[in-house]
Amino acid sequence: MGKPNLDDVYRAQIKDQGFTFPLPTVVEGLDESGQSFKEATILSFISHQGSTFRLRNPVSIGTKVKLIIDLPKKLSEDQSLKLAIKGRVVAIELDERQNAKKKISVKFESRYIISPEASGRKS
Repeated sequence: MGKPNLDDVYRAQIKDQGFTFPLPTVVEGLDESGQSFKEATILSFISHQGSTFRLRNPVSIGTKVKLIIDLPKKLSEDQSLKLAIKGRVVAIELDERQNAKKKISVKFESRYIISPEASGRKS
């Protein structure tokens, strides 16, 4: 099994008609050495099938992650709501302009939870 073609991954995301506005997010998971991490980032893309964001922590293809996404207050009558969803890393791309961060694409694998305290709930 070869390396995924990133053009195909991004083309599928565009075809999927997701959103490209930035959403503050916390990513939780295990890094390449098996250590747990929790890192704040900004989503650059999200759809019902997956998302893309930049990450400093080194992860591998197939790594399970949990995303806790701050939803815009416009969606919830000015309440602070969070979306919690799990997925697997399907693509990793280095950005030569920011050597410390990699562009990560995740395919969602679970139902999502929306709540004021999604980060405190088990999913």
